[in-house]
Amino acid sequence: MELKDLQKFDVKRMYEAYDKWPEIARESYEKSEVNSSYEKVGHIAICGMGGSGTLGDFIESILSKEKIHVSIIKGYTLPRNVGRDTLLIVISISGDTEETLSALKHGQEIGCRTIAFSSGGNMKKYCDNRKIDFYQLEMINSPRVSFVNFLFPILKILENILKINEQDVKKTLESLEGTRENICSENLSISNKALALAEWIEPTPVIYYPYGLKAAAVRFKNSLQENSKMHVINEDLIESCHNGIVAWEQTSTSKPIFIRGKDDHPQTKIRWDILKKYFKEKNISYKEIISEEDSIFSKLINLIYVLDYTSVYKAILLKIDPTPVKSIDFIKGYYSFKQI
Repeated sequence: MELKDLQKFDVKRMYEAYDKWPEIARESYEKSEVNSSYEKVGHIAICGMGGSGTLGDFIESILSKEKIHVSIIKGYTLPRNVGRDTLLIVISISGDTEETLSALKHGQEIGCRTIAFSSGGNMKKYCDNRKIDFYQLEMINSPRVSFVNFLFPILKILENILKINEQDVKKTLESLEGTRENICSENLSISNKALALAEWIEPTPVIYYPYGLKAAAVRFKNSLQENSKMHVINEDLIESCHNGIVAWEQTSTSKPIFIRGKDDHPQTKIRWDILKKYFKEKNISYKEIISEEDSIFSKLINLIYVLDYTSVYKAILLKIDPTPVKSIDFIKGYYSFKQI
């Protein structure tokens, strides 16, 4: 691949935004102002779809070892365990996501304490009219590319809950810069691990992940679907050993991808080894993407950076413009958002 290929097919220059992710993340974190202090929370409910939904998955992973119950809502209504004591976080990068706006209204009817994030739209109007804590953040290129521009301010605003301080962020930003050196458009060589993975992937990849890295796996699936226009299968590593693994008894053109952590649980490491042995005996080639030994926050964001860029490179290899999502536009064309 050459730079001219990126420039030819990536019409809206998505790759340029990814090249700037570390700077976008740093600037968005530093310029964010916190309106209120959020702490002593026992239950958080996070609403969002698509790229906005990934932010909820990310926060859930960070809180997985804390004594806070997290509910992820990707739909119109809130579950019955959401009540007045719940901190409701609603995220719609566009500000006009029908499902999230419906959940926001439901939360207000229940009486939840609410924080909202969007680039404007109907969400801003609704929150302004009801004096809901609202943070307006810029959308860059598309909702999915805007991930870090929303994530880092959210981390700052929820610092007391997430327990990620400025030093943690600084360290992670430095690691992002290191990742960028390898995967950016200025290094289209065989050493670029995102490009190498993109060249290896064939339809339909099967992504295996441990529970702690679910957010990165779901994000990778979504990015391949939206950017590369590919069918993708996600499998929880442990659960798949009780069902999904059987599908490999049939001849398939699919290839397994392992998203691993260097410090995975010891039993998870054993399961990876067994799975690799199985695939080798079946002569099925696989790829391993291994995170660095670091905090879950740093692991996830660096994995997402590599895997997002992989999906862009795959789109270019397929001679596809990664930005348009005509199928989503088709679906949205058949319903109109009812004002709330």
